[in-house]
Amino acid sequence: MEINISGISIEVRKKKIKNMYLSVKPPEGKVTISAPLSMNRRTIEAFARSKLEWIRAQKKKYEAHPKEADRQYVSGEILYFWGEPYLLLFQGKGGRNSLELSGGRAVLTMRENSTAKQREAYIREQYRGMLKEEIARLLPKWEALTGLHCSSWHTKYMTTRWGTCNTVKKRLWFNVQLAQKPVECLEYVILHELVHTRVSNHGAEFVAVMDEYMPKWREVKRRLNA
Repeated sequence: MEINISGISIEVRKKKIKNMYLSVKPPEGKVTISAPLSMNRRTIEAFARSKLEWIRAQKKKYEAHPKEADRQYVSGEILYFWGEPYLLLFQGKGGRNSLELSGGRAVLTMRENSTAKQREAYIREQYRGMLKEEIARLLPKWEALTGLHCSSWHTKYMTTRWGTCNTVKKRLWFNVQLAQKPVECLEYVILHELVHTRVSNHGAEFVAVMDEYMPKWREVKRRLNA
């Protein structure tokens, strides 16, 4: 179901939960409300209106960030790797593509006539490789700490979620864009999705487990979405 409040489109997802939950997700600022199955439309709309000021503030924050689609991947742009900004320097050369990070610079070497789309695809694959390496290092740590385990994990480029969990098959997916964020944000997402292998919603039990293993997870979550 979808509702429109003061020109803002909001996706409503009915679930087996007791309370309503509102989220504005990066990178586009998509607004979602999770509501109990029995909740009527009027109540959901009233809830959304009561949060309108906060929704607008969150959407404005995301809109202020340059969209990845606007990048041309040319010298002078800024790329982020694990939360740190790097000045992009493009070198047009033949031979093997490469990306080197050093001294606050990201030196991208590709063909001079390569397109922005080709450069973007290559950069994303570098992000994917970095992300896989960190997940392989950190996931076993969090599985050991919590006693929670997934059956498998994968990476993909997502626009509205940082991670997802198939609660039945216990299969985890992580957003390739996490490689742009601080490592602590990846750890938060890993824990978040692992908890979903036990708890399918974001209710009191979910919060209790998050609090137990990462007391400052709310602070990290805000940093992730900043």
